[in-house]
Amino acid sequence: MAALIVFHDILNEENDKQARRERVFRDITQVLDTMTDVELIERYRFPRVTILDLVNDLKDLIQPKTNRSHSIPAHIQHYTLFQVLTCLRFLAKGDDLSEVADLHGISKASACMIIHRVVDAICNTLKNINFTTSTDELRKIKSQFYKIAGFLSVVGAIDGTQIPIQGMSLEDEPVYICRKGYHSINVQAVVNPDLRFTNAVCKFPGATHDAYILQSSSLPNLVSSLEDGGWLVGDSGYPLKEWLMTPLSNPRTGQEEKYNNAHCKTRNVIERAFGVLKARFRCLHKTGGALPYRPSKCTRIIECTMRLHNLAIETGIPLLEAVDQEDADGFQFEDRDNANRTASEVRTRLIQRF
Repeated sequence: MAALIVFHDILNEENDKQARRERVFRDITQVLDTMTDVELIERYRFPRVTILDLVNDLKDLIQPKTNRSHSIPAHIQHYTLFQVLTCLRFLAKGDDLSEVADLHGISKASACMIIHRVVDAICNTLKNINFTTSTDELRKIKSQFYKIAGFLSVVGAIDGTQIPIQGMSLEDEPVYICRKGYHSINVQAVVNPDLRFTNAVCKFPGATHDAYILQSSSLPNLVSSLEDGGWLVGDSGYPLKEWLMTPLSNPRTGQEEKYNNAHCKTRNVIERAFGVLKARFRCLHKTGGALPYRPSKCTRIIECTMRLHNLAIETGIPLLEAVDQEDADGFQFEDRDNANRTASEVRTRLIQRF
């Protein structure tokens, strides 16, 4: 009889453990039916139709491939949508991962897994960061830039921005500490006048200089070999090149002042683009803390947000958040005319047109 009682107690204990392991997943997919597009944009940065388009494009890449008994079940209705919304919430708000998990009724580990799965799927699906070499398209871009401040033949504005990431205990940790004193990824980008990213490099540690990133990228060969010519505009953190116009450090004439003013107004589109990117995806903004992953995963998240930013620009989705002004980096190349005589001559001819 005593043995039967003990067996009964053990059986009850096992049943209790199974009951405690049972997980209940919140059906957040109904938000598409209960929220307006404005509310969806505030929470997830995209309206209903765009979210559904993303789900349709990503569904084959983000279906779970595990049969483990305690994974998030694939039979939950609209589970792909559940994953996309979970990821978009993290990117949009920069919430602590545990808060994202609690909001969606899943564990922190599951939220982390979902975010990286969807981020990879978006990067592999949205191929919308492309620097065009089409002469006709470049002429349109040059015309749009010219309307800003009368600056001729501009095919893109270039700059770098620091994206905060968590500290680490790696041997190469010091190279991730930027000049502003925190761990970061130094992201280089080129944009069009509509704030769309046309080129992006998201892999270098925060201490890497902008000029080194530029020289290590495909841009020098790409821009210098354009059939109809043209140049990028960049700040004084870049060296003057035949295909890269920088401002004068000490303008002396009225024409040089006008050149600098036009250069500043034209280049400002990249500052605005970074500001809009970080306002739309607060996980990149300093107010969101820092991306809490190792550098390789952080770079993937940054790339994902830039592709989603382009999607928002292409589909005309409004930004409902305040945009902060980008901080100046502070480093300047010494403006020496003899450093690149050919480039200096190109800039001089350009200045004479102002």
